[in-house]
Amino acid sequence: MTRLLMVLGSVFVVALGLLSAPGPVHATPLPSADPFYRAGPDLTSHRAGSVLRTRPVEFVMSGVTVPVTSTQVLYRSNDDSGAPIAGVTTVLRPATANGRIVSFHMAYDALGPQCDPSYTLQGNKPSRAGQFEEIAIGGYLAAGYTLSVPDYEGQQQEWTIGRQSGHLALDGIRAAEKVLRLPPSTPVGMVGYSGGSVPTGFGAELAPTYAPELAIVGAAAGGVPVNLAHNLPYISGSKDWAGVMPALVVAYQRAYGLDVSSFLSPYGLRLVNTVSDECIIDFAGDYPGLTDAQMVRSPYRGFLQVPSVRAAIARNVMGAAGTPAAPMMLGVGKKDSVGDGVMVAADVADLARRYCARNVPAQFHLYRGDSHSTAFIPFERDAAVFLNERFAGRPTGGC
Repeated sequence: MTRLLMVLGSVFVVALGLLSAPGPVHATPLPSADPFYRAGPDLTSHRAGSVLRTRPVEFVMSGVTVPVTSTQVLYRSNDDSGAPIAGVTTVLRPATANGRIVSFHMAYDALGPQCDPSYTLQGNKPSRAGQFEEIAIGGYLAAGYTLSVPDYEGQQQEWTIGRQSGHLALDGIRAAEKVLRLPPSTPVGMVGYSGGSVPTGFGAELAPTYAPELAIVGAAAGGVPVNLAHNLPYISGSKDWAGVMPALVVAYQRAYGLDVSSFLSPYGLRLVNTVSDECIIDFAGDYPGLTDAQMVRSPYRGFLQVPSVRAAIARNVMGAAGTPAAPMMLGVGKKDSVGDGVMVAADVADLARRYCARNVPAQFHLYRGDSHSTAFIPFERDAAVFLNERFAGRPTGGC
């Protein structure tokens, strides 16, 4: 644990200097144009977690190829409704692997394939947030952990869709274990911040019934969007996060077939079309002051009055998909009376209490004074401590 924390601490300091410019671009095709990602017509004949194909790739951080074994894996998974889909995870294995896996869920919050971790981890212009996460990944690798880094939003980039994200994360672990020839008894930890908390939380909730053979020792989720019905009023009209609203409409349209023309205003339709192939770094802060009232047309006065939107949100409330069998750690910043600027602190605290009420050991960390962006670093520090203690079999505490 000490080694991991020292590595994380030092690389985060170095990162402040590295993140002043976007990462270099490598000449690899986008996932949407890459035949490797296509599963073929026999997908339904494979079980969830089955490996369909593999290939070696490079793991590139800040223009430098990291000397680890990096393998992309195409595998069978299931979407939100249980229909078969193909997923991709990047398996990173250090030379001194300790026989433990961390499923690391990047906050790539994608609407376009250029945002996918399987693409950006090869040095293809990762965002600043992505570069920070690559540094955290490097810390785990330096400590001997093998990582599975899935494209958990699927090949249609269906952002915030909880059950699909959980399935893709769990099946990514299954596929990684098959590629590495590790038994299902291999200890596994899960970690993710912001968008990455979605596969972490839903994966932990679904695991006892969806992937009961996996030996998940703990899951750490930070900056958690527990219930978007509470997040929407918080970000509507905000300076930094209002652009998330049209992106959510795109994700729900893709996942649930929403007829957006039935409730969006002409302005709302224009925004949805504008962000439909962007990453969160491109849209989150581009529409300061935007309200959901501006995006809908009569008779609606906001998204929460639209039945199809309410139903999509209700489908993706964390804590409703199942009860984790593994200990949980939840964290969130609090820079104002509500939360970190986008996540509602009381929702995250309440989720921890609900886990505890179901006899799930749960820790809750509140990062006072931190925004959603700045809470990432203390969360990653605490998540590293939490996961190391779970791998060591120490008592969880909390509750």
